[in-house]
Amino acid sequence: MSHADDTAGSRRDFLYYATAGVGAVTTGAAVWPLINQMNPSADTRALASILVDVSGVEVGAQLTVKWRGKPVFIRRRTPEEIQAARDTALTDLVDVLAENANKPDADASDANRSLDEAGEWLVMIGVCTHLGCVPIGDAAGDFGGWFCPCHGSHYDTAGRIRKGPAPRNLPVPVAAFLDETTIKLG
Repeated sequence: MSHADDTAGSRRDFLYYATAGVGAVTTGAAVWPLINQMNPSADTRALASILVDVSGVEVGAQLTVKWRGKPVFIRRRTPEEIQAARDTALTDLVDVLAENANKPDADASDANRSLDEAGEWLVMIGVCTHLGCVPIGDAAGDFGGWFCPCHGSHYDTAGRIRKGPAPRNLPVPVAAFLDETTIKLG
């Protein structure tokens, strides 16, 4: 084998590797936009979590915010509402699970549905679990909580289904207090 054959082989190898490298980069440049378009848009990422100022919510009042396209009820319950929820036996409930994303697989006791230990704050996705209607609040229905007039579902002061066709309690989203007046959803 001569020096000329050795040089020709290394040139050929270089051309193969260079061509393969350019092909890989070109393929990556062509495929990346297709992959990247599957990522969530900026407005969707921005709504993944929101901060809610609850400093103006008086005892016995409710604030409704929109999060991920759904209404979220944030209620500052009265001592009477808390007591009514805590006095309810689990055997009286249609759904015995808390439906709380913060406490998976917990029972539906009031302590497992409220946001704080005192039970004053209740945060729930305001969509009826029967057919997706939005229940009305302010001590509505037979149990002093929320009532879905579309099909007659009655929820108590802890957002638990007590009567009507809804199969589950109103779901509690991932939520936490960041400070005394700010709740983070998501």
